[in-house]
Amino acid sequence: GRLFREEGVWNYTTMLLREDLNMLILGAREAIFALDLDDITNDCKNYIRILHKRNDHRMYVCGTKAFIPTCDYMVNGNLNLEGKQEDGKGKCPFDPAQRYTSEIVDGVLYSATSLNFRGSEPVMMRSSEESIRTEFSNTWLNEPHFIHMAHIREGESNPEGDDDKIYLFFSETAVEYDSYTKVDVSRIARVCKGDLGGLRTLQRKWTSFLKARLDCPIPNNNLLVQDVFHLCPGDWTTCVFYAVFTPQLDSSQYSAVCAYKIEDIQTVFSKGKFKAPVPVETSFVKWLMYSGDVPDPRPGACIDNHARKMGFTKSLDLPDKTLQFIKDKPLMDQAVKANGEKPLLVKRGTAFTRIVVATAMALNRASHQVMFIGTKSGSVLKAVNYDGEMVIMEEIQLFEPSEPVKILRLSNTKLYVGSEVGVVQLSISECGRYHTCLDCVLARDPYCGWDLNADQCSTINSTHRTRTSTMIQSLSDGDASRCPQTGICIISQSRHTVCSGRNTKSYI
Repeated sequence: GRLFREEGVWNYTTMLLREDLNMLILGAREAIFALDLDDITNDCKNYIRILHKRNDHRMYVCGTKAFIPTCDYMVNGNLNLEGKQEDGKGKCPFDPAQRYTSEIVDGVLYSATSLNFRGSEPVMMRSSEESIRTEFSNTWLNEPHFIHMAHIREGESNPEGDDDKIYLFFSETAVEYDSYTKVDVSRIARVCKGDLGGLRTLQRKWTSFLKARLDCPIPNNNLLVQDVFHLCPGDWTTCVFYAVFTPQLDSSQYSAVCAYKIEDIQTVFSKGKFKAPVPVETSFVKWLMYSGDVPDPRPGACIDNHARKMGFTKSLDLPDKTLQFIKDKPLMDQAVKANGEKPLLVKRGTAFTRIVVATAMALNRASHQVMFIGTKSGSVLKAVNYDGEMVIMEEIQLFEPSEPVKILRLSNTKLYVGSEVGVVQLSISECGRYHTCLDCVLARDPYCGWDLNADQCSTINSTHRTRTSTMIQSLSDGDASRCPQTGICIISQSRHTVCSGRNTKSYI
């Protein structure tokens, strides 16, 4: 891989991929660099802080600016600031150490951060002409740690006439558990893109803010979400969120990856029951499943065909009864469960920090989701799930063990990995590192196959996916029996003894 670092500059933890400009915009402490996507050691020497690409050939830039958050616009071509400074409060954090997240949706910024210097006014906010935000209430957000935001175009070709959603992933202190100590939980929340707030109740506040616990089940472990990546192979109904989790307590050494289907998330928010606060003693409230009548239109729902038939064409039309319900009870009773109700990957040892997921097409044209997972000890894991069996193909140590991976970005065939001390560029298909047919096939890497004609491990491409192909690839069981005879026997990942060219397997 290639390493970029600048003397005296630290915290390389903000990235924006500009494939249209063939640039990686890299944010660091007091410095921003524009790097060549093909070779990140080529630095274009532009010092800026960048957050988002816009649709008008400009980029939207925000920085903490010595605890006075400020935003500006930058022209794509020359990467110069326009000097149109805007107040960045509520758009980016005051403190660069605070986790925050944001997303530009159809030219409008959605953000989740704090509105004040102390971090005591957390908000999820839309910075439109009439800004909309969450309530200042621990029922809505209770000491949150914001992780990821995603726009899912659920309004496209929707039979129910539903709206696009903006999903927010975070952890926060739970209000629903009876405990003498603080218990943090992972959450997913969502709002509707067309939400304009209420007319009297919830004026300029979200009328569609709902949240639910995000479940990634590991027995006797309370895991908290650290990063999320969403992948949509087709339309919005195919979207899957991949999330990495680490323990709340350092006494546990397990990390996990869980996946969540958009349809399962929808079911919880659109059909699930609510939790409600019930006073038990003078100063104690217990959260229980709400079993009373739910107003119609359903609290938290977007304006859809059902609402329109009732005469409600925008959130400003919604009745106070619906709005008061969601103001008091934004928490769902049911958790969003992981796909298959179990993690894709559980690993003991170093904690996971970040994740990105790519789709690889194998030799037999089957698609596989390949996960690249950053760790607290400065390494990146490459893993794929084959019919319920998780295979970790490799772990690459990129930084010193004391330097966690802080950001991952994918661009075509390249992976960019950032930490406090530098950025590394890797190819997602390092097939050349496998020097023998046995190594190549037993790696079970969907990107790689052994080319019998070239006598080397090569990246699979469309010319290899033919009946006359001379490529060897065996992803399901790592069968290397077609490899040329070398007289070498090794133990495969499926615990078989494989002798190249002899088609022999023995269980051990």
